[in-house]
Amino acid sequence: MLRISEINYSVEGRPLFEEASAVIPDGHKVGLVGRNGAGKTTLFRLIRGELTLDAGSLSLPSRARIGGVAQEVPSSETSLIDTVLAADVERATLLAEAESATDPARIADIQTRLADIDAWSAEGRAASILKGLGFDDAQQQMPCSAFSGGWRMRVALAAVLFAQPDLLLLDEPTNYLDLEGALWLESYLAKYPHTVLIISHDRGLLNRAVGGILHLEDRKLTYYQGPYDQFARQRAEQRAVQASMAKKQQARREHMQAFVDRFKAKASKAKQAQSRLKMIEKMDMITPPEEAARKVFTFPEPEELSPPIVNIEGGAVGYVPGTPVLSRLDLRIDQDDRIALLGRNGQGKSTLAKLLSERLDLMAGRQIKANKLRVGFFAQHQVDELHVNETPLQHMIAARPGVMQSKLRAQLAGFGLGPDQAETEVARLSGGQKARLSLLLATLDAPHMLILDEPTNHLDIESREALVEALTRYSGAVILVSHDMHLLSMVADRLWLVSGGTVKPYEDDLETYRKMLLTPDKPVAKSAPKKPEAKPKRASRDDILAYRSEVRKAEARVEKINEMRDKLAKKLADPALYENDKVGELEVWNRKYAEVMEALERAEGIWMSALDRLEKATA
Repeated sequence: MLRISEINYSVEGRPLFEEASAVIPDGHKVGLVGRNGAGKTTLFRLIRGELTLDAGSLSLPSRARIGGVAQEVPSSETSLIDTVLAADVERATLLAEAESATDPARIADIQTRLADIDAWSAEGRAASILKGLGFDDAQQQMPCSAFSGGWRMRVALAAVLFAQPDLLLLDEPTNYLDLEGALWLESYLAKYPHTVLIISHDRGLLNRAVGGILHLEDRKLTYYQGPYDQFARQRAEQRAVQASMAKKQQARREHMQAFVDRFKAKASKAKQAQSRLKMIEKMDMITPPEEAARKVFTFPEPEELSPPIVNIEGGAVGYVPGTPVLSRLDLRIDQDDRIALLGRNGQGKSTLAKLLSERLDLMAGRQIKANKLRVGFFAQHQVDELHVNETPLQHMIAARPGVMQSKLRAQLAGFGLGPDQAETEVARLSGGQKARLSLLLATLDAPHMLILDEPTNHLDIESREALVEALTRYSGAVILVSHDMHLLSMVADRLWLVSGGTVKPYEDDLETYRKMLLTPDKPVAKSAPKKPEAKPKRASRDDILAYRSEVRKAEARVEKINEMRDKLAKKLADPALYENDKVGELEVWNRKYAEVMEALERAEGIWMSALDRLEKATA
């Protein structure tokens, strides 16, 4: 259990937390959300003990291990698999001691402890995590120095997931992942055995991997049960009620003030006027909810071109002559297309994006483009290529020499970069502000086709929604590569699957694709041909009815235990339970919750077995 009690903390005189409190029960997965700059990352540093509170306290169970992703994985010659294995310090220490220990009693203790922590399956677990994050078997044996910084960040994430700390702190973990890796992480976190606190602006992850939202607003922390969409609905309802009450109270105040202004000079009404004036002074005014600053993207509109704007027939593209990455390309793009590129890591999505953005030429085949076609290209690495010692305005002046500064400032404002940000050096801008500047530079020419490779990294949820709105209004073609399922589902109306060395339309929906990615590939076993087996005897009608009854009973039991789990989770989320005089009661509820989770696992196993028997009987 993480308990945050009335904490206060300021940075250079600016308060980030004032009497903020919250309780995160053991084993809960919680998303930490709030505006950029509100103090989310600072809270992580306070929990880790890297910063000292001005007042209040943060408490965890004694000996609880806190883990987070290292800022950078060294470019060492150690293999990826060994780097991840080394993250379990206890295992590494015990294995090293086992090689030199001579005392039989100590050797026995070491072997017992290694068995307790499941040390012998560690390499398989580490390999599974690395594979989920995009590293194949051969890459896992390569040194860290063979990979770029972004890929080494994946190794850092794999290491902390393998170590399984009691409190896992993750700050925007999907920023360095592709769609496949992000979906794998969602699935992994949902089953993680300990407590998780995650800062993220990825609505898919916050809806599928967490069961609660910790909201940081106005220097306070508020815990909400349920995933992000449920939290958003609750917040909208609360703000509507607060705004309505504030409006009614203000109307009443104005009514009384009008009476005072009208009658305070009349002797016959002076007493009543004074009485109302005192009432006004004593009113505890309700503060209306602050309106969030409107976050916008304003893409310039291109002129309309005759369709198609791009047509490829029998195309092939790659980097080495005679060795295409993609071939048999027959693709057509019109100006009103919204296309999402799908495909597992390494299949060629970036190669196709480079071909369409004119960064690669065809090796074979024919490509016809509309006259005057302009293409805009945004990739995450471009954010890192901005000149850190220059301001956004200086970037714009270099891109548009001779254009009046007032017009350039208006264009910056159209991407949410106001007067202050326009004059701030890029090095001091937030990640989201840098991404906005890069997007603006990519669209300055009013492109007819806009290719976006992971455009939402570093953008907060409000900015992502603004980007969705802007892309919906935009009159050019959009080609999207993104791990943000919400963005893809809201913008794309066509899906292309990059797989098997070519590109084909994907006829199913994104949810089907998500399930496909989460289904592990089954190895094909090579064996001698077997003699055809005799057909199993078909189950009787009575047997099938019995199996169906068994399935219904098992399903009903799972539903009943799920209801018990939800009630216990609600109880454990009650802050009153964590008062000092209720320690014994808390232990009882935690024990009950653990028992229910064990019962649920057993009941689900029985249910799945019953379903399997029924399926075999009716096959």
